[in-house]
Amino acid sequence: MFHFLLLALLVSSTALAADYKVGDHLAVKAAHPHAGYREVSWDDLLPKDWDPMQPMKGLRLDKLKDSDPRATEALAKLRAMWNAAPVNPAMNGAQIRIPGFIVPLEWKNSEVKEFLLVPYFGACIHVPPPPANQIIHVFSDKPYQTKSSMDAVWVNGTLETVKSKSDMGDSGYQLKAHLVEEYKGPRN
Repeated sequence: MFHFLLLALLVSSTALAADYKVGDHLAVKAAHPHAGYREVSWDDLLPKDWDPMQPMKGLRLDKLKDSDPRATEALAKLRAMWNAAPVNPAMNGAQIRIPGFIVPLEWKNSEVKEFLLVPYFGACIHVPPPPANQIIHVFSDKPYQTKSSMDAVWVNGTLETVKSKSDMGDSGYQLKAHLVEEYKGPRN
């Protein structure tokens, strides 16, 4: 599974909500697959030749202090690269089913129709956002009744390679959700 350097640096083992910990991922295989939708993993959204750690090559983070300008510069380069992360063009127009965590963008009375879907618990809220190619901006046909922010869900819909920006993070994909349902299944 795809791991992120910043996540490893910031993750704590303290449980935050719903028995998930920052960094927890969801397993892709569902007990009951839905016809017409291809189950995909978050790794399927990554271009094969993209190296998310390119700005860190040759930099010995273990030898730098937090106040070192080289560390600050490297992290700024990494954030800029991640915000502009390329998408997998083969996913454009795909009918997919993917598990993830909700980061609400617009909600009313515990109902959310617009949100970011992220691959691990805490992304965009408790730790910095993942690369844009690991964030999906979701527009749902019907409101989803949330229990809390960061609900674990399955989302079925049509994926488009469209970038968007929000206060919570930049996304490389948009998805018109036909179905959002509570995640039931194992964790990775």
